[in-house]
Amino acid sequence: MGHFKQEQPIFSTRAHVFQIDPNTKKNWVPTSKHAVTVSYFYDSTRNVYRIISLDGSKAIINSTITPNMTFTKTSQKFGQWADSRANTVYGLGFSSEHHLSKFAEKFQEFKEAARLAKEKSQEKMELTSTPSQESAGGDLQSPLTPESINGTDDERTPDVTQNSEPRAEPTQNALPFSHSSAISKHWEAELATLKGNNAKLTAALLESTANVKQWKQQLAAYQEEAERLHKRVTELECVSSQANAVHTHKTELNQTIQELEETLKLKEEEIERLKQEIDNARELQEQRDSLTQKLQESEIRHNKRDLKAQDWKEDLDYNKNSQHLLSACNISDTGLSTLPVLCI
Repeated sequence: MGHFKQEQPIFSTRAHVFQIDPNTKKNWVPTSKHAVTVSYFYDSTRNVYRIISLDGSKAIINSTITPNMTFTKTSQKFGQWADSRANTVYGLGFSSEHHLSKFAEKFQEFKEAARLAKEKSQEKMELTSTPSQESAGGDLQSPLTPESINGTDDERTPDVTQNSEPRAEPTQNALPFSHSSAISKHWEAELATLKGNNAKLTAALLESTANVKQWKQQLAAYQEEAERLHKRVTELECVSSQANAVHTHKTELNQTIQELEETLKLKEEEIERLKQEIDNARELQEQRDSLTQKLQESEIRHNKRDLKAQDWKEDLDYNKNSQHLLSACNISDTGLSTLPVLCI
């Protein structure tokens, strides 16, 4: 944490953080419960770029950007990169495609800056290593100078002349030693370069392997999604055909119901007409009964009149007969009351 404080954030965004499952290397494991701040940091002392994200006090991302890293967009809102040093693959889920594109642009920019910084550091190492080899050669060849062989005063002359042959051997062996040392350093530099290239290739292989696994996983997921959508389309087509059949059946039922309603309406009208006819028949029956009763009463009165007429006729006939009898007997009306009745 103290080292993070020395670095300065140069770009920040918010995203959901994931790491590849170390056991299966297929599934994503969320390392943050919600969106957290993900920042690019620059360490000026070591001239390196990092991606750092903190969830509270815990560093859930601490990835140093190297030239062989690649940030891959796997969807419109999700991207990932492999970190061989951390031996994991990081994934970020953004809220929009714009934030993902911005993060990817910064990743490419800082990756290029890291590459340039590495090249500069290698050039500096080569420049510093070349003078050291020359100075070493100069130091080793220094016993060949006249001063070192002949001395500087007379007091040293006997010692120098006595020891001149023993010093000649290391002086003569100094050139092969310096040459072998330079060759050794050259091959050590070549070995270091090969080791660095091997590390790069290994990291690239790990990253490509992780990407291939991720792509296979996504391809399988896409295939499953395509199969699910195909099944869903088939189901919807079946449902659609069933819906069409149901709609046709419903239309037929509605038409049948409409016909039955019209028939029912006609029947109700006929019932109303029959009810009206029944009411009219009842009125006619009542009128008939009334007329029948009146007719009976009229017949009774007529019969009574006939009886009275008959009585009257009988009385008239009787009176006529009486008058004939009276005329036959030559009896006047005045003397009728005094005569006894003889003719009947």
